[in-house]
Amino acid sequence: MTGSSSGIGAAIAARLAERNMRIVVNSVRSAEAGEQLARWLPDAIYVQADTSVPEQAQKLINAALTAYGRLDVLVNNAGTTRVIPHDDLTAVTPEVWQEILGPNLFGTWQMTAAAVPHLRAADGGGSIVNISSVAGSRPAGSSIPYAVSKAAVEHMTRLLAKALGPDVRVNAVAPALTETPWTRDDPFFQGIAEQVRKVTPLRRVGSADDVADAVLAVLGARHMTGVVLPVDGGAHLI
Repeated sequence: MTGSSSGIGAAIAARLAERNMRIVVNSVRSAEAGEQLARWLPDAIYVQADTSVPEQAQKLINAALTAYGRLDVLVNNAGTTRVIPHDDLTAVTPEVWQEILGPNLFGTWQMTAAAVPHLRAADGGGSIVNISSVAGSRPAGSSIPYAVSKAAVEHMTRLLAKALGPDVRVNAVAPALTETPWTRDDPFFQGIAEQVRKVTPLRRVGSADDVADAVLAVLGARHMTGVVLPVDGGAHLI
């Protein structure tokens, strides 16, 4: 799974390992953390790769096949953002668009394209889970490019689900603000967290384990495809 050396990705990897799955841990940076996680999991390897680069996305798939001889599940979690007020159009340069769309959208596409031939051969059919965000369906998020990238991922999820069935199921999980080492001490995210605790039905910020639980639920729901599952404490109700 991509982007899995820490935070949400690491929590998902741990949950999958609890189900006796063999894991390929990945990150662009944080190699030491990724290697440490792979050693901690019962059966895992670590591969450093930038999924926004086609050759490196293919390298990641090849590493999984070399290590384990098969591919059953792909979790596309790798992503990035910039905190840019939505009304600050001048700050959103072409470089910012490329920086965010690279891993969030193109990396998701490239990993999927490389994985699908092998997922089709999985016993009982393969499964792809894309990690999106509530910003993909609401006028919110850390920046407009980030929100647009997640909206694209969600529609790509639906298009791929229709195109790849019945051999491969494609779904997405869309968390709201989630507490991770990256968001915990960031003033921007902490400001949002205060509001979340006041107005959402469950009155708390989500955890990485909450997202991991949703991914497992989607993987276990064998008659589900093309679904974007919100993990937002009920924020979609307000």
